[in-house]
Amino acid sequence: MLYYLFEYLNKTLHISGTGVFQYITFRSALALILSLLISTIFGKKIISFLRNQQVGETVRELGLEGQTQKAGTPTMGGLIIIIATLIPVLLFTKLNNIYIILLIVTTLWMGTIGFIDDYIKIFKKDKAGLKGVFKVIGQVGLGLIVGSVLYVHPGVTIRTDLRNEQATTSTSSISNTPIEEKSTATTIPFFKNNEFDYAELLSWMGDGYQKWAWLIFIPIVIFIITAVSNGANLTDGIDGLAAGTSAVSVLALGIFTFVSGNIIFSNYLNIMYIPNSGEMTVFIAAFVGALVGFLWYNSYPASVFMGDTGSLTIGGIIAVLAISVRKELLIPLVCGIFLAENLSVVMQVGYFKFTKKRFGEGRRIFLMSPLHHHYQKKGYHESKIVTRFWIVGILLAILSIVTLKLR
Repeated sequence: MLYYLFEYLNKTLHISGTGVFQYITFRSALALILSLLISTIFGKKIISFLRNQQVGETVRELGLEGQTQKAGTPTMGGLIIIIATLIPVLLFTKLNNIYIILLIVTTLWMGTIGFIDDYIKIFKKDKAGLKGVFKVIGQVGLGLIVGSVLYVHPGVTIRTDLRNEQATTSTSSISNTPIEEKSTATTIPFFKNNEFDYAELLSWMGDGYQKWAWLIFIPIVIFIITAVSNGANLTDGIDGLAAGTSAVSVLALGIFTFVSGNIIFSNYLNIMYIPNSGEMTVFIAAFVGALVGFLWYNSYPASVFMGDTGSLTIGGIIAVLAISVRKELLIPLVCGIFLAENLSVVMQVGYFKFTKKRFGEGRRIFLMSPLHHHYQKKGYHESKIVTRFWIVGILLAILSIVTLKLR
């Protein structure tokens, strides 16, 4: 909202200094500072409110050290992240930008699903929470909305340069004509020609196959949103793990977003230029500030847990950011911690079922899954586990950024 106010003051009243709001970097800095202040200052009041409402965590007995001390700790702390993100976004972004609209919808959509899940666990005394099928329906519904909008909305384009060579007897002239076009192209890391169009998977259909690209694109969006949101949910098991690793991943995506949305940087780095996507940098700055501010209270020993209200929201936002900036194939790298946590559960459950059927007795790969619980069982303190997971996350984020020039 303030963006439009300052735009009016600058263009209509010509007030000196108001033009600074045109710069994404300036608005991102303001969004980061404001979200950090909201999450740290008002976060304490939200935690007190949750405690007064007896919104406490019910801890299952898993035989983990220090587990019983966590019982009664306020949960639903994801509300802090959501509030601290949305307020700066509403103030400092261009609210008519389609990418910002999708991110706001994602935040509210996934936040609502997580809130309902936490509400059932706490107030209905049902430890299972919202049934898995309803969670999946919610995630698929969001995937349908995001995938469909990205596919059909005229504001979602990429920019390409058409190089036309006209050879003559003595010289050849090259003309560059930049155009914006609808495309389902994405980025494949580590390859020389690192762009791939999902529509090419349907080339066997013959002429006009491009119009059926949605049959590939939308299911991929649904899968990514579901997988990443569940991965974030599984990672939220010990103090500070999900918030810290998510902040690192989002920062990496923020760098991709800024350079992909800037025609100068994208041209210099020879990467895909995505018009209007740079505005997401302001959202990312607010989101990172909210996550870091939340860590003030969520670091060991945690004063509040984010609950599914926070973890599902975090996963949904990261997925939509990666898809929007055409870096979804980098998710296994930039969100490597989420992937490891997800795989540890899949491997554990799959191996247990296989060995039970084969030998009549279920066997385990890990002492406990998700992966962070395996290390807890081995006797590592959760602060050490979290710190080391953060370090691995930082290394993966750096490696993903290096792919900008590693072809």
